[in-house]
Amino acid sequence: MQLQLKTWQFVEDYLKTKTGIIIPIGSTEQHGPTGLIGTDALTAEMIGRGVGEKVGALVAPTISVGMAQHHLGFAGSVTLRPTTLIAVIRDQVMSLARHGFTRFFFVNGHGGNIATVTAAFSEIYAERSLERLSNQPSIKCALRNWWDSDGIRKLQKELFPVGEGSHATASEVSLTWFKYPETMNRTELTPKVAPNGSFADAEDYRRAFPDGRIGSDPSQATPEAGKRFYDTAVEDVARDYERWVAR
Repeated sequence: MQLQLKTWQFVEDYLKTKTGIIIPIGSTEQHGPTGLIGTDALTAEMIGRGVGEKVGALVAPTISVGMAQHHLGFAGSVTLRPTTLIAVIRDQVMSLARHGFTRFFFVNGHGGNIATVTAAFSEIYAERSLERLSNQPSIKCALRNWWDSDGIRKLQKELFPVGEGSHATASEVSLTWFKYPETMNRTELTPKVAPNGSFADAEDYRRAFPDGRIGSDPSQATPEAGKRFYDTAVEDVARDYERWVAR
């Protein structure tokens, strides 16, 4: 149910009975020595599309560059400023709203996006409120991190009780290896489990986490584990989408 693979007539017919759309959003940033630079966008996209197929919802093009300034110390990472990302989200939502979409469900693959996406929602709501057009339908936006469910947390504890970490995690690397097995990379990691800690700008991040990982041991990743994460995430996110869009 990808929007870009449909015709405008299909979208018009869809809007006669449904006004919800799924928007994957991620990031293009380093994911350690074994993870793909596109991990956060790829995982959001695959899960968002899986949910769309499961519930019969249209899925918008993925917003694949997000808030990743702290990763710029690593080659290939790309970022948007918070103000730029807010503008991108606003323009995409308002473009779709013009056609009659009213429910925008963002499936997120990058923790660094959360604050900015939430701010974008506030900007959208403020703009609609200030227009004072009483006949316009209400717009509602929701942000759902694919990893944020009891099912995923249970699976993480079962498969990776030590070394799941918070960046370049075994679960997200497993997901990409499930979808793109040709990219598997078994580079030896030292230390096996990366350190934890905080960071500020890109230089601070690179000094604290020289290979890009935070608290993780992605050498545990497998495509088989990735399929389990995929199936669980699609099931959990689809359930949340259907409950939310029905309100």
